[in-house]
Amino acid sequence: MPHDHDGPLARLRRGHEELVLRLLRTHGPLSRGQLGRLSGLSRTTLYDIVTALVDGGAVVATPPAAAERRRGRPVDALSLHPGAGQAIGIDFARRAVHVAAVNVAHEVIGSASAPHAADLGREERVALAERLVGELAGGRLRLGALSGIGVGVVGPVNERRAATGWTVQDAGPPRPGVASPAAPGTTPAARQAAGTGRGAELPPQGDSFATRRAADESHADLAVLLRKRFGVPVLLDNNTRLAALAEATWGAAAGVQDVLYVRLSHGVGGGLVVGGALHRGAHGLSGELGHITADPDGRPCSCGKHGCLETVASIGAVVDAHPSAADLPAFLAALPDDPGARRVLDDVGRQVGTVLAAVCNALGPEVTVLGGELAAAGRALLDPVERALSAHLMPVSRPLLDLRAAALGEAAGALGAIALVLHESPLLTRYPATESVE
Repeated sequence: MPHDHDGPLARLRRGHEELVLRLLRTHGPLSRGQLGRLSGLSRTTLYDIVTALVDGGAVVATPPAAAERRRGRPVDALSLHPGAGQAIGIDFARRAVHVAAVNVAHEVIGSASAPHAADLGREERVALAERLVGELAGGRLRLGALSGIGVGVVGPVNERRAATGWTVQDAGPPRPGVASPAAPGTTPAARQAAGTGRGAELPPQGDSFATRRAADESHADLAVLLRKRFGVPVLLDNNTRLAALAEATWGAAAGVQDVLYVRLSHGVGGGLVVGGALHRGAHGLSGELGHITADPDGRPCSCGKHGCLETVASIGAVVDAHPSAADLPAFLAALPDDPGARRVLDDVGRQVGTVLAAVCNALGPEVTVLGGELAAAGRALLDPVERALSAHLMPVSRPLLDLRAAALGEAAGALGAIALVLHESPLLTRYPATESVE
């Protein structure tokens, strides 16, 4: 009697396999006990599913290193097969392009960066990204089953299709050096949208519908251009939000489910990870910490308001507040022997901590991560931030305060873009779906 490969039991088993693969793709290596708690599957069912996936080569079991072994039976770590594919992340920052590559077992393969002029055109930035990607792993990267590239850009990213009103068409064959397992447009991942959002740099001042529409179209053009270069779907998001996801996946808050992240750079922004998933907000505006008012009588901000946190805590604002320092490296070098520079950071830390306390009181994150180039000041910045945070938190929350310095540096946006691809693989649905590629 023939077997029913599409009956209810077969569909249930496929569902269990997809669940296990999804958890390994999202969380990285897990023990069987961790998989059981996350999946809710019975021990017998999980054993059967994992055995089949290991025998089929989709999952590998790695025994613990000798230094990690304890009494009793060694606990294997289960992960997706490293050779199943790789994901590429690109961060189009204001003055540099950063790229990174990670395999499906969550192993970082490599990263690379290159600075550029702030006014460099989009085509030139994409060409620079393509060159950097080609240099990773000697140009032999394989996207494999993931079939996607994550991209971080500056500014709010609007994923709502009603606001963007565009559809990405099939963009042709893959480029040399980046292989995919099937022709573009034929896999489930390739039928994802190339991405939506605003331009690679902040749009002109103002927030009219026409301005946002033009910026959305600019992002659509960027996504199509990248799709043509690499031959796979492209997923876009704000690069600071993606840095938050990276710090919660590989960095200072690895494994933490609820994370608040703030980046102090040429601009000030943030990101929120809730329940292990990136929070974008209804209109892609989540994480705009730099535009929370810090001083109602302060300087004009690029957003059109006055006294935003960005006007006091961005790199430009800090350097302006200490005119004897020509740039950030000079300012940081002066800190040990310059009381004036330390006073500037004390004031910046106080205002950053006050704003973060209001956000923490509202959202209750488990860990708060401070990143960006300004965070290179170390304890000279972290200490005043922590003091202000503690002073303005609810008393019941103060003992729970956990402020950490970011760990991933300039690669964070690109690594977060990879985490986006890992979360948005064909088996994952936590992240919002986008337009279809026909």
